[in-house]
Amino acid sequence: MSQQHAATAPSPTDVFEAGADHEQVVFAHDPATGLKAIIAIHSTALGPALGGTRFFPYASTADALADVLNLSRGMSYKAALAGLDLGGGKAVIIGDPAELRSEALFRAYGRFVQSLGGRYHTACDVGTSSPDMDDIARECDYVTGRTLAHGGAGDSSVLTAYGVYQGLRAAAQFRWGTTALEGRTVGVAGVGKVGHHLVRHLLDEGADVVVTDVDRAALDRVREEHPSVRVVGSTEELVATELDAYAPCAMGGALSDEVVDTLSASVVCGAANNQLAHPGVEKVLEERGILYAPDYCVNSGGLIQVADELDPAGFSFERAQQRATGIFDTTYAVFELARTDGVSPAVAADRLAERRMRDVCRLRGLWLR
Repeated sequence: MSQQHAATAPSPTDVFEAGADHEQVVFAHDPATGLKAIIAIHSTALGPALGGTRFFPYASTADALADVLNLSRGMSYKAALAGLDLGGGKAVIIGDPAELRSEALFRAYGRFVQSLGGRYHTACDVGTSSPDMDDIARECDYVTGRTLAHGGAGDSSVLTAYGVYQGLRAAAQFRWGTTALEGRTVGVAGVGKVGHHLVRHLLDEGADVVVTDVDRAALDRVREEHPSVRVVGSTEELVATELDAYAPCAMGGALSDEVVDTLSASVVCGAANNQLAHPGVEKVLEERGILYAPDYCVNSGGLIQVADELDPAGFSFERAQQRATGIFDTTYAVFELARTDGVSPAVAADRLAERRMRDVCRLRGLWLR
């Protein structure tokens, strides 16, 4: 079952072949609003699938399908590593949110999610926000990440960044023998929803921070809030900078052969999903002596945050943050298992996730594919 979650596109010619390890893939179309969406449920072995809805102008349906399959698979592993009784799912809406976003579109999308009867719960992702979740919830009972005013957990990027920060502390402990980041140079690629929160944590620790982003407004916000942060013009320039740690916090496929060959950092720990551009990159990282913290291990803080909405007692940020603090221990356990078994951290993370999935299924008398 080990996948290593590389951002590679399966052949789009056969949907059953592309999603062979998925339970269900749903294509949703509402011509009146322009909605074209794909919902992928990878596994409900641990519980109902939970994962965000990404709104993105994919170049093709095949690209959207490849992304949603990779992302939903990663969510199964992420939930397992986080100790949540949830499965893995994800959804993508195809199109430019700046042009297509409307209450009517999200309500139409909500009706499709509702039709799945609770097998999939949605939340925010790239291109969507808590107010969008409020619109979806007008038609759907299975929505998390709503605004605080509507009883939701609010912006999940807060605990996503906190979890990545905990993962980076674990990587620092394993690599340098201390959790302290003071004096370390950390490069952050992408300072949008998650990245700018991560920058604050790093600066509070006394780290030197270098950032880049394709969004000029995001860079301007970081400059205004944190004048000490150094800004460079591109990801290529960032990875060529002398770094101790590199945090990819934008889109997937960030760890390509070219990036890994250039990278000076000895630790990689970031929020982006599906960071490995293709299978085998994790081996190149290992060969170069770069400690890789698997994204689906360290970026689960947001999932923990929105999952707390499902608690019958209602959402508690303090409870969710306490649980997200455990990402430190989980990440360190991945590194230890990788050293003991002589495998990459990506393989070790898969093994830990699969072990929990099997153990829970065994207790429930279920069979895990």
